[in-house]
Amino acid sequence: MIEEHAAHLLRLAYLYVKNRQTAEDIVQEVFIKFSQRGYEERGQLRAYLSTLTINQSKDYLKSWHYKKLLLQEKIFPVQGNRQRDELVAAEERSQIGAAILKLSLTYREPIILYYFEEMKIRDIAQLLGIAENTVKTRLKRAREALKSHLKQEEWEVLRHE
Repeated sequence: MIEEHAAHLLRLAYLYVKNRQTAEDIVQEVFIKFSQRGYEERGQLRAYLSTLTINQSKDYLKSWHYKKLLLQEKIFPVQGNRQRDELVAAEERSQIGAAILKLSLTYREPIILYYFEEMKIRDIAQLLGIAENTVKTRLKRAREALKSHLKQEEWEVLRHE
């Protein structure tokens, strides 16, 4: 089960927290919670694990530890090269992936769930606890932000040639 779902959950957690090590910790916590709970087969296991991963990622983003790290990065910016692993490099090579990571969580979340998780708008609304029209609005605004960002990227590339 871990071999089958770990890569997907790692990518999902990374899209939320933007840090490989933290994403790995989140996925590990998800599997620990899953093993401790009595899971009854009521639907797709992948969807259940994805929901656990999303909730764990959101909890991390709300935590004091994360907010403290953000503050430290603003006060003491990290200089130099950070090691890049294969997953991070692959995500950053993709212009769309990089643009999605620049969106705020409010807009990033519906995009991830709709396009990467292939969830329906009704399911996204239920998962996030918001109205379906709110999901549609956030998807529309996220697409507009992505479109403008991707056009800006193309312009910068052309300007350097």
